[in-house]
Amino acid sequence: MKQNKAKWVKITGGILFVLAVGFFCLQIGYLLVQPRYQVEYIDNRIFYIINILSLIFLLFGLMFLLTWKKGWKIIVSSLAVIFIIINGVLLYESNQETKNITSISPNFKHVLAIKQNTETGEAMYYRSYYGILSRPNDRLELEIAGNYKIDWLANDIAAFTYQAADNTIQQFIGTYGDRKNGRSYYNVEAEIQGKWQGDNARVETEQLGISITVDGHTELFEWNNIEQFGTLAIVLKKNNEAVWTIGLNENFKIYSDAAKPTVGNITLYKATMEESQPLVLDYEGEQ
Repeated sequence: MKQNKAKWVKITGGILFVLAVGFFCLQIGYLLVQPRYQVEYIDNRIFYIINILSLIFLLFGLMFLLTWKKGWKIIVSSLAVIFIIINGVLLYESNQETKNITSISPNFKHVLAIKQNTETGEAMYYRSYYGILSRPNDRLELEIAGNYKIDWLANDIAAFTYQAADNTIQQFIGTYGDRKNGRSYYNVEAEIQGKWQGDNARVETEQLGISITVDGHTELFEWNNIEQFGTLAIVLKKNNEAVWTIGLNENFKIYSDAAKPTVGNITLYKATMEESQPLVLDYEGEQ
């Protein structure tokens, strides 16, 4: 019985030690590639969390693997606690300098990452590369000055709604997919030409722009007030404020042959800080 227990203690210690070495190598690799390829962890806090986990795994791994005198255990444990406290303080200070906003997609394949410099107010959208690494991709036009919320309209469409410094409601859309097999760029508004109908909601493309009818109230958004994000979504604005987002659902198909019928749905989503349910619309035909 004691031999089996000792065996499992050694195995556990070995696993913890390997994890500690793995995390240490990960950090060394990150420090080497970060300046060369201009990549960052998708959330700055990851760096300090990995440091803390690496030390915890190393400490317990060595305690399971080696027989230590009580004095050495106290010394090593004290040093480990000091190291953890230092990293905790650095993590807190880093979070005061940079506000990390992250959200994982429903299918766990994508991460919306926005980092805001708390001193300047500048916010940058980061796109993930190779898992937890990322690069700056796009700057948000207006400063995030109030509340914000994130809703995934599809597994590859994330709507980031926030209050700007000028008290307007803005939306930034993170997109991570394509509806044309990535072969070419296309305009979303051109692909949704026609009439779309859902519960108490209607979308129609017109000569001057896109009209939205919800609960009997109709608004027309001219083409110059429509902003496209990636190849999956557009934001409809009025008076420099986001009002609606239209996204292409995952079942939406885009063909090179324009003569083929429209297949799939679109989602209509209101830009508001209040609770808002995305509305799924069906294609009804051309104008």
